[in-house]
Amino acid sequence: MSGRRVTPRTALVVAVLAVSTSAILIRWSDAPPVVAAFYRVLFTTALVAPVALGRHAEDLSALSRRDLLAAAATGVALAVHFVAWFESLSWTSVAASVTLVQSHPLFVAVGAWLVLDERVSRKTAVGVFVAVAGMIVMSLGDLLGGGVGPAPLYGNALAALGGLMTAGYLLAGRSLRQRLPLLPYVTVVYGVAAGCLLAFTVASGAPVRGYPSHEWLLFLAMAVGPGVFGHTVLNWALEHVESSLVSVSLLGEPLGSALLAFVVLTEAPGTATLVGGTVVLVGVATAARARSVPE
Repeated sequence: MSGRRVTPRTALVVAVLAVSTSAILIRWSDAPPVVAAFYRVLFTTALVAPVALGRHAEDLSALSRRDLLAAAATGVALAVHFVAWFESLSWTSVAASVTLVQSHPLFVAVGAWLVLDERVSRKTAVGVFVAVAGMIVMSLGDLLGGGVGPAPLYGNALAALGGLMTAGYLLAGRSLRQRLPLLPYVTVVYGVAAGCLLAFTVASGAPVRGYPSHEWLLFLAMAVGPGVFGHTVLNWALEHVESSLVSVSLLGEPLGSALLAFVVLTEAPGTATLVGGTVVLVGVATAARARSVPE
């Protein structure tokens, strides 16, 4: 991708539109969530690895043991993120699941404070507080019977775990991304994540083969859309725009996914999800912007 042909802001629009289709594709699939997650990441790896090997073979062969360990940690976190989030969509609404999984800037802020001893600004603290309040509103609505799905609280918890793992994925991969070009970075991380997801699939007892043709098309669509044009384009954009802009742009995913769920799945989120989700997004945006502005 060349910055002369595609502007970073255009790339962000494309990426957010692409990741917004992910939840719908997962809902359309009848395969076990861990299987869908495995093939999404495997096919994404298969699409980017040949280009990485062809153009950046020296970068890949020069990886140090430290970089490999960082890549392994990043890939494991990404794998757990996918397992938790894909499973959450079987139990709660698309709107609630996608909103909570995008709460990762909150976990990044708290993790940077606990692990990296970074000072938390007042604005960041306010953002975290507001977002947590929104999560409480969503959970209370589910307790009172206002949630969508067979077990909304369980699904919401899985989605929040997915958000936590995304934060771990970002924190663990920060140093590796600075030393590696885009394609070698995503190839290593996606490859480790695919290996972990295969292990999770085998351990769960879910069949790896024997799925009908439309399932394979859905797996491929997950890889091409949310995988290549979503996550990989977002990683490219990080080289050209502030991380805060990327984080805030990702808040478009819950809105896009909820709209698609309403149009395609006729799934209307409950009042608690709408109110709580809006509060969560405001809090996440506040925290994400505050972290990028030095005081």
